[in-house]
Amino acid sequence: MDSLRDARPAAVLALALAAFGWIAGGFSSYELGLYVIYGIATQGVALCWGRLGFLSLGNALFFGMGAYLCGGVMKAAVAHPAWYAALPLALLLPAALAYLVARALFARVARSGPYFALVTLALCMLGYLVAQQWTSVTGGYNGMLGIPGLPGFDRYGDLYGVIVVVAVASTWLLGTLLRRPLGVLWSGIEQHEARMQLYGYATDRIKAWAFALSALLAALAGCLFAWQQGLVTPQSIGFGLSTDLVIWAAVGGKASPLGSLLGAVGIGYASMLLRQHFSQWEVVLGAVFIAVVLFLPQGLAGLLPRRAGRPRAPDDLDAPGVPAPTRPLRLELRDLRAAQGGVRILDGLSLSLAGPGIRSVIGPNGAGKTSTFHAIVGQLPLRGGAIVLDGRDLAGLEPWRVARRGVGRKFQVPTVFAQLGVADNLRLALWAGRLHGAGWLSRRPLRWRSPLLEDLQQRFPVLASQAQARAGELSQGQRQALEFAMTVLPEPRLVLLDEPCAGLSPAETAHMAQAIRAVVARIGAAALLIEHDIAAVAAMGGEVFVLHQGALLARGELAQVQADPAVRAVYAGGRK
Repeated sequence: MDSLRDARPAAVLALALAAFGWIAGGFSSYELGLYVIYGIATQGVALCWGRLGFLSLGNALFFGMGAYLCGGVMKAAVAHPAWYAALPLALLLPAALAYLVARALFARVARSGPYFALVTLALCMLGYLVAQQWTSVTGGYNGMLGIPGLPGFDRYGDLYGVIVVVAVASTWLLGTLLRRPLGVLWSGIEQHEARMQLYGYATDRIKAWAFALSALLAALAGCLFAWQQGLVTPQSIGFGLSTDLVIWAAVGGKASPLGSLLGAVGIGYASMLLRQHFSQWEVVLGAVFIAVVLFLPQGLAGLLPRRAGRPRAPDDLDAPGVPAPTRPLRLELRDLRAAQGGVRILDGLSLSLAGPGIRSVIGPNGAGKTSTFHAIVGQLPLRGGAIVLDGRDLAGLEPWRVARRGVGRKFQVPTVFAQLGVADNLRLALWAGRLHGAGWLSRRPLRWRSPLLEDLQQRFPVLASQAQARAGELSQGQRQALEFAMTVLPEPRLVLLDEPCAGLSPAETAHMAQAIRAVVARIGAAALLIEHDIAAVAAMGGEVFVLHQGALLARGELAQVQADPAVRAVYAGGRK
């Protein structure tokens, strides 16, 4: 049943395009086929822009590469048919280039926005210059001429059927991926990439693979273009086409594979008809684009009925367990130093802890408590010192590598994936460190359960009762519960909790404190908890670290540090 649901958009597309080809036939289907080809390339742009949150302004580079490489192979195969074996390179080389470019550019999260778009635009412009100047290979300004068609198919006839089959296949493939765990992963990256890294997801690699798939679709469309047109010019690799792909994706719906393809087909084919009968056709298309941007942020696909939420199979599956630690955890912070804008944030901070249990971190505002957590998980660059976890220095590691060492982090302000359902928020946390390889393409992980998840749902019933509600619709207290559950579901060895009781009533605070004690004990973790509510600190028990001006001021039991004159001089704490 789920497989049929996945195939429904592709089936609708197949029927519509087949009907047009049967009714119109001849040259009309040839013209429509060109825009279907562009639609396949548009789907690649929409994948990255609408589902992972980064925009490429240079996908025409991969379209043109595919077209030129395919054309060159086809011309060489006329004399030596063995060249047909090189056809896959027309797809693989553009995809490999895209992967390498993305890996280089996504090395840092800050480069995931306009920086990426501008670099891809520059690469596209460079490709256009190469296509114009490398006359001996590309044919220069006049282009590569005389490209043979696909053997056995007439470019003015049954090649249209091949184009339709490829378009239907790409629509089905992308729609299927979006309804698998991989689609949830992509959505999580689009909504909060930094949070995904703190679950151990290597987001730069995931986005690079997605960009490679985008380039593969563009190159595939380029091959179809070369077979249909019989020539490839530098315009096929230029900025103009890249701009069209972005516009078509926006109009059709960048979050929908079917919508983005129909955007290219509808706008492209309409522009061709208007160009023939109306001199001001560009004004009409401009007005349509402006109207869609203003009133339909999801594109024309937003007019389609929304599909039901993610299906849930009646049977649950046990999630893989987390390997038990071979020795008690030990954390040492040695002379940590950090500054931002010339202001010292951490000033020689040193502390250590060993074994499971809860320790509280208190101190006045600006003492460096949250900054200490940022430093541990790799979100705050250090100017000196070491963070040694189980004998390994974490300083300088990317956040996702720190997370894979068994570190979980909860933020001061509840950080959840607002546009995803509560169930998908929990899934992203449950999959962390457990789901690998081909499992991302399977439906089975969508049904994973774990004893810890069931325990959390009993302690916080909203996690089960509101499973299909968007996380952004939850109240403050409910979001606190959700993020706490997401933090501990990967079963980290070191849990960093930044004010988990903030915004909660006294009764809710007592309930959260009880849950924290029970869950931390259950997974055998060591926990560091930042809290201003002294009642909550007292309820947690355990050792207390007092920070002041980025350094350790005192440590000991709560009563002991409260009696310390140095502590009383700078911090009195608070109560709800």
